[in-house]
Amino acid sequence: MDGSVHHDITVGTKRGSDELFSSISYGPYIMSTTANGNDSKKFKGDIRGPGVPSRVIHIRRLPSDITEAEVISLGLPFGDVTNLLMLKAKNQAFLEMNSEEAAQNMVGYYSTVTPIIRHHPVYVQFSNHKELKTDNSPNQERAQSALRALSTSHVDMAVAVPSTVLRVVVENLVYPVTLDALCQIFSKFGTVLRIIIFTKNNQFQVLLQYPDGASAQAAKLSLDGQNIYNGCCTLRISFSKLTSLNVKYNNEKSRDFTRPDLPSGDSQPTMEHPALATAFAPGIISAAPYAGATHAFPPAFTIQPAGLTVPALPGALASLTLPGATRLGFPPIPAGHCVLLISNLNPERVTPHCLFILFGVYGDVMRVKILFIKKENALVQMSDGTQAQLAMSHLNGQRLHGKPLRITLSKHTSVQLPREGHEDQGLTKDYSNSPLHRFKKPGSKNYSNIFPPSATLHLSNIPPSVVEDDLKMLFSSSGAMVKAFKFFQKDHKMALIQMGSVEEAIESLIEFHNHDLGENHHLRVSFSKSSI
Repeated sequence: MDGSVHHDITVGTKRGSDELFSSISYGPYIMSTTANGNDSKKFKGDIRGPGVPSRVIHIRRLPSDITEAEVISLGLPFGDVTNLLMLKAKNQAFLEMNSEEAAQNMVGYYSTVTPIIRHHPVYVQFSNHKELKTDNSPNQERAQSALRALSTSHVDMAVAVPSTVLRVVVENLVYPVTLDALCQIFSKFGTVLRIIIFTKNNQFQVLLQYPDGASAQAAKLSLDGQNIYNGCCTLRISFSKLTSLNVKYNNEKSRDFTRPDLPSGDSQPTMEHPALATAFAPGIISAAPYAGATHAFPPAFTIQPAGLTVPALPGALASLTLPGATRLGFPPIPAGHCVLLISNLNPERVTPHCLFILFGVYGDVMRVKILFIKKENALVQMSDGTQAQLAMSHLNGQRLHGKPLRITLSKHTSVQLPREGHEDQGLTKDYSNSPLHRFKKPGSKNYSNIFPPSATLHLSNIPPSVVEDDLKMLFSSSGAMVKAFKFFQKDHKMALIQMGSVEEAIESLIEFHNHDLGENHHLRVSFSKSSI
């Protein structure tokens, strides 16, 4: 099939038969097909509707020698993959995710970062189908076997509980790899809490900690064996036996994002573990200081003793080679750059306050400016480059007021306030002293609770007098649909509320974060990784 055809293929089952439908249609053309060369699976097609979200993802222009594991790996960072149908003869596949929300996150992400498999760009879109039905052919059994090996829900946790800490060795180090570049690559799979880089046995190594094992596992499965740059800087990833990293200094060799108050270190500390003594010899990596730094960072840190690594999980993917660092993460944010340009806003509804609250989920917003001449564009200044990266990677492509956000790095290094006596209709706001900053407190637990936008919101600081119906009524008062609600069993100060869509959840967070519930309680709202 010509790779330029953009129509979806409809998959279904015949009445009274285990076989699938027997033709593919592209507009007026219909042809019979055999899915994998010798499969009995057949297809009936129809022209795609206008990108209606579905749990089933249609992937096109795959390399002819693609493996099941490589296709599954495209979905794993976003949630469990529950079914797979390979159409190798057509260079296509269908992937079924465990939820529509996971599928939306996947399509949204790949609309901004095209996945490259063995130098081939592949294309990801929603299928017309709400679920995927497959037969028991040998090829399908192979797909199911790959699913069992790779999906997080099928890992025998008694055999190998994923650590939250990864050990990464970078082989064939032709170009410098910085701590910030690694953060941008690994933050695709979850929030990076702590990271340490060092040289040991003449190898460039990294220890990196996520808040949960699922993020670490997704990163390992998708990134192990990939090249950061074309043909070099290969990542070899395993789980560490460490349960946590103890970072004492924030500099170009180590970073604790939950402790921005840590010193940079003025002298070489005593090593807590002799094997790491080589970590502070003049390095093979020449790193720029941390983007949000207010002081220089000489290389110095100490960590807990490093242990051995546990055996790797099956099915680690070694052939998703990407041609450049920007394929693994977003383009690196240069030092000192923490201003984002947001475009495609709804000029009738956007306000500086709504951008302050939304972007404030991922960092402390200092200033917001909606452009006077072109009100669908705005500048948002975060407190540092890492927070700007987090906000960009989580919010780019998400819908606000009916339009998908487009977020890029601005050429500006700061947002200028209007000169005294110059009125700009309240389009520029300074939030540098706002009491609503979530991350100003060193070691705040908010660092561990940064999640992508989701339909389920986490509510906290609920007073005892407020009951379930009060909160359901509040969140539906703006016209949004409340699908489910649940108080935390042990703590009624917290609850989960599920909205009708991710877009409704985003607008509800903006509207009701810091809402006064009485009794000196202001509601705290954030995105949840759980569902009800």
